[in-house]
Amino acid sequence: MPLRSTNLLKERMKKIAYLRVSTAEQNPDRQIEGLKHIADELHIETLSAVARHRPVYDRVIGRLRRGDMLVVWALDRAYRSAKDALIELDALRERGVYFQIANLDLDTTTPHGRFIYTIMSGASQYEREMLIERTKEGIAAARAQGKRIGRPPKLTQIQLFDAHHRIVTGQATRVQIAAEYKIAPWSLTRAIKRSVEALPN
Repeated sequence: MPLRSTNLLKERMKKIAYLRVSTAEQNPDRQIEGLKHIADELHIETLSAVARHRPVYDRVIGRLRRGDMLVVWALDRAYRSAKDALIELDALRERGVYFQIANLDLDTTTPHGRFIYTIMSGASQYEREMLIERTKEGIAAARAQGKRIGRPPKLTQIQLFDAHHRIVTGQATRVQIAAEYKIAPWSLTRAIKRSVEALPN
């Protein structure tokens, strides 16, 4: 290929970075600064790691052309599992798109890079599955000790008994009482039902 054509091809190559942030409270400043130094563009998406639909990521993938490079900060900042990561890598390679993991400076165009990438993908999935397992064990232990799981109730038992009494005696409707406590009517009905069922026979 003539030198001029080679230079033109290099000039057209783009390094497009994608960063997923789990929640709005998470501070991605370090990742953002790191990606800005090595990428031509940076696209940030705020959503859960297990979200099935990722519109920002899909747009980035759609813009990549042969010779471009997709840059992510880390595997868990882009993919849900090792399977997802490996499928995406294969799809990018078939399109002639390169792939880089910024915090590892890993080049997946080489056999060694692909080997290390496979190991890291598996490790990332293992870490996530262990976190889920520990969370389940913690919840089970808390329940066994009689601790409440989830958000605290919005109404006290006294408020629920009073609401139940007012409804059955016709003093107020379910909708009116729900409006007083600023909760949904169905939430009030469910809370009253649980409260009544908890009473001794």
